Amino acid sequence: MSDLLRIEDLSVTYATQEGPVPAVRGVSLSVDRGEVLGIAGESGCGKSTLASTILRLQPASATLDGRVLVDGEDVVTMRWGDLRALRWAGASIVFQGALHSLNAVRRIGQQIAEPIRLHEPGVGDAEVDRRVADLLEQVGLPAGRARAYPHQLSGGQRQRVMIAMALACRPDLVIADEPTTALDVMVQAQVLDVLTTLVREAGLGMIFISHDLAVLAEVSDRIAVMYAGRVVEQGPAGQVFTDPLHPYAAALGASFPRVGDPAARYAPAGLAGDPPDLRALPPGCSFAPRCPRATDACTHAEPVLELKRPDRSAACIRVGES
Repeated sequence: MSDLLRIEDLSVTYATQEGPVPAVRGVSLSVDRGEVLGIAGESGCGKSTLASTILRLQPASATLDGRVLVDGEDVVTMRWGDLRALRWAGASIVFQGALHSLNAVRRIGQQIAEPIRLHEPGVGDAEVDRRVADLLEQVGLPAGRARAYPHQLSGGQRQRVMIAMALACRPDLVIADEPTTALDVMVQAQVLDVLTTLVREAGLGMIFISHDLAVLAEVSDRIAVMYAGRVVEQGPAGQVFTDPLHPYAAALGASFPRVGDPAARYAPAGLAGDPPDLRALPPGCSFAPRCPRATDACTHAEPVLELKRPDRSAACIRVGES
């Protein structure tokens, strides 16, 4: 069976007044039905650009190379009518800022109903209302909240509304772009539970984007770690979290305290330096200027993402060295 989503050697470059910015560089990934792929990395690593490109939501200044296959159809070359039919119905996205994504002057029930009315014009008003009520209850909100405005809901409730909207047309693929970043720990746990339950019960494919490896290890089957627009490590979620191969993946995991770890009483380990300027990438490995294990060889050529262990890939020439 073919993958629900297959990204092949995707590159996304933005044209700016200061020069071209290669936000995504040669990324290849896949997601199947019933699977959650976690994507981790710092701000600016290309996570959100990758997410938006799957639905071709990037600005006009972006140039795309490679292929993004959703159910075998290439989104990069898709005609506008087919692309419009794909959005919401075939694949949907949950954005990070629910308050900014929702229309402040429309009731949430109307906003959840909108994609249903657009993609299924033959559905009557009574059926639309029933589906909106079901969607709200599915994400843990009373059906009566359909009459509320966004400002009348808490942050967690608004995020649940965004999830309900993403599910309105029963898509096969849902992209969750840092949906829990602005939420407190208790609400974050509730939203994560809603998402993982939906994947399990509805058999959706999901991409879950976060900078927090601990969150991704909890909800994902596999994790891809991005740095400077590239995937630098990929593998089973638990293994990437507990036994990272790439030095950047290790530094990303070490930057968060772990419950039950005696070392968590002290400040989490930080990572010196800043992410590189994508307009002027350093020679060789992009992570070398910040890497505690870098040698002179790391500056000669950019390492390719390759299999280092069964089901484990990393872009680092020092993996396996003692």
